[in-house]
Amino acid sequence: MSEQPSTYPKEVLVHESSSDGAGSSRQEIEQNEKLKAPWWSYIWDYEPGRSHEERVFIQKLDVFLVTMLSFGYFIKNLDQTNISNAFVSGMKEDLAMNGNQINLVDTAWTVGYVVGQIPSQIVLTKVRPSIWVPSCELVWTILTFCLAAAKTSNHAIAIRFFVGLAESIFYPAAHTILGSWYKPSELGKRACIFHASSAAASMFSGYLQAGVYRGLNGVNGFAGWQWLFIMDGIISLPICIAGFFILPDLPENTRAFYLNENDRTMARERMNKVGRAPRTRLGRSAIKRIFGRWHVYLLTILYIIFINIGPSSSVNPFSLWLKAKGESVERINIVPTASYAIQLVLTVAFAILSDAIRRRATVMSISTFLGGFSVLLLAIWNIPDGLKWFAFLIQKASVPYGPLSMSWANEICGSDAEERAIVIGIMNAMGYAFNAWVPLLTYPQVDSPMFRKGFIFSTVAFGAQAIITAVVAFMYKRDQRKGKVHSNDAPEIGDEAGVIAP
Repeated sequence: MSEQPSTYPKEVLVHESSSDGAGSSRQEIEQNEKLKAPWWSYIWDYEPGRSHEERVFIQKLDVFLVTMLSFGYFIKNLDQTNISNAFVSGMKEDLAMNGNQINLVDTAWTVGYVVGQIPSQIVLTKVRPSIWVPSCELVWTILTFCLAAAKTSNHAIAIRFFVGLAESIFYPAAHTILGSWYKPSELGKRACIFHASSAAASMFSGYLQAGVYRGLNGVNGFAGWQWLFIMDGIISLPICIAGFFILPDLPENTRAFYLNENDRTMARERMNKVGRAPRTRLGRSAIKRIFGRWHVYLLTILYIIFINIGPSSSVNPFSLWLKAKGESVERINIVPTASYAIQLVLTVAFAILSDAIRRRATVMSISTFLGGFSVLLLAIWNIPDGLKWFAFLIQKASVPYGPLSMSWANEICGSDAEERAIVIGIMNAMGYAFNAWVPLLTYPQVDSPMFRKGFIFSTVAFGAQAIITAVVAFMYKRDQRKGKVHSNDAPEIGDEAGVIAP
């Protein structure tokens, strides 16, 4: 679970024993021969010592847990992106949102999101995730249907507050659940694959709005943007219901139908081996313990910067720039999906790289550099159109930083289940607490499409993000040197990997 390079063997020494002296020279030769790891070991999990039963167990988690969480995050981000797409597809005109109303809609969602974060994480230490998470998904799905009936911007503001309250539970809960089942060498890839579903949702929302606007605008008296919310709810409903049956809860209390008793025992043993503690009672001593460590403070600062480094989710500078250029509604919705495709590819690629080299901070810094470079170009603004297109397209390269930072927090706080849940909740809650008002100052709608002060702010914020990442990496390594961090997840050659003998 350390931040050191992985010691999972990419090459395993082959040993041959011999009962007589005549075989000694042959033994020396064979001891220097190496069995090459398969090519896919650089992309996916590779542990030669992993049993068949453990491989099947992890495959079950991938198929059921990661897929279910990815679908849940997909519908959450579909809902968030739909606001932005609806706004540039007629909602602005129909609801007379000519000032900064879209910023207020987003602020209302953010306030609800912040209010629900930490209470939800506390509930998660007491209630089964398979009950709590799908129930909240069901609530926000019903509220999404209600958005189609909004007649004024005030209606939209009120509904979005309650949508944010219901959605607040999902992201920190998902990372808490993932961190309860996967070892550090496995976690980054799963967390980023889960997060990549947000890019897929953003892409899908653009295509959906373009199709809905072309085919359903005006049907049964509903505008195209209203149909977008109706279709969103229809897509979300079966996913909510499936969650009640598929989410596996936690290793200590799982009752998932696809995990047998051996799987459940193995899950607990795996987490114990890497120092990932099960839940205990959240009392005064736990609170004192959590706030007596540097983790909660520095990780929260790190995540506040990440969440507020750009505009709010309802303001898409790329789409607004295209609208200012006079592009059609269809192109305004479809063209920006290219940036989400880049986000999806880089999220998965950075996850694979981060798990392979086991240096979270290094990979997160690459994401920071790409994001910082893009906003620097946009802050300059008076650049060739081709370079501006490039800047808008790579701007989402900064997004993989988020899931990697959550994976990092899972590892840094891994030996204390209550700290892990509360710290992740505080990180997300405080990030969005600032997000309730910072984008109003940095990226107000009236500044579109240039957003000069917004892009300048983002350039500076990326510099601050690089600094806090380095500080957290330094503190984490210091704890490792002092032996405060459990790091059993990277066995030496000959340990979990085993020594191959004839």
